[in-house]
Amino acid sequence: MSLKILGRSLIRLWGRDVMLYNGGVSFFVMLAIFPALAIAMGLYSLLADPARTAEQGAWLARLMPDATRLVFESELIRLAHAPRDAISMQSGLALLIGGYAAHRGFKALLAGLSFIHDEDQPRGFVGFNLLALAVLIATFAALGVLSTVFFSFRILGETFELRPLRGVIWLFSEWTWASAGLTLGMALIYRWAMSRKPVHWAASALGGASAAALCIFASWALGYYVEQIAELGATYGSVATVVVFLIWLSWNVNALFFGGALATEVELAIYANRPVSPSTPGS
Repeated sequence: MSLKILGRSLIRLWGRDVMLYNGGVSFFVMLAIFPALAIAMGLYSLLADPARTAEQGAWLARLMPDATRLVFESELIRLAHAPRDAISMQSGLALLIGGYAAHRGFKALLAGLSFIHDEDQPRGFVGFNLLALAVLIATFAALGVLSTVFFSFRILGETFELRPLRGVIWLFSEWTWASAGLTLGMALIYRWAMSRKPVHWAASALGGASAAALCIFASWALGYYVEQIAELGATYGSVATVVVFLIWLSWNVNALFFGGALATEVELAIYANRPVSPSTPGS
């Protein structure tokens, strides 16, 4: 039964034009991610030392393959040493570009998930745009809270030498926090944003966990392939870093879409074994 659900999920993912949504999400994420760094630096320049932001960003960048990480670290270093007025000006422009691109990216993600889910009652133009905006705001708010908690534990453990905290290795791992945050975030998106009717909780949670696991695996696998097996620089030359970033981004977006496909198939299997009234959606 599990293999059958897995096979149907892969067919649901590969047997459709999901690649078009994958390309849309990847493009707009790439367009939005660097303006987002400028916005973060602009906010930190008002509240704290921008160099601290660069240090925290370098920790989070460890989730990426080495070749991809260089792009972010170089940009963080540049922004950290830029004049404060220049950062503020860049942040204002970045807010417009990044906000537009991020909103379009989330629209592409939600449209792809709705397509995968076979949604027969799509939301209207206004409702769909408001939903994408709500998901965007909630995502950035969750990232802010998660990163604050993560770095608070690190600062407390290192500054005050709190041995109980320093002894819990997983508590200081960016992989732990990224996995937990991605699992919860995608489970909520699958539950509430993939369909007009809430998706079953068990299906949403399983889809979120699978998406998080695949994203982590994709980062590790791509890093291992690029660093140990193939040197893309021999083929792509100076743009090899950008190519690695695009591949990493595409794999991660595919992982998110697979989580939606798995959640859909699991929900169908649950309702097939335990029929419910059409008037009572996910429990």
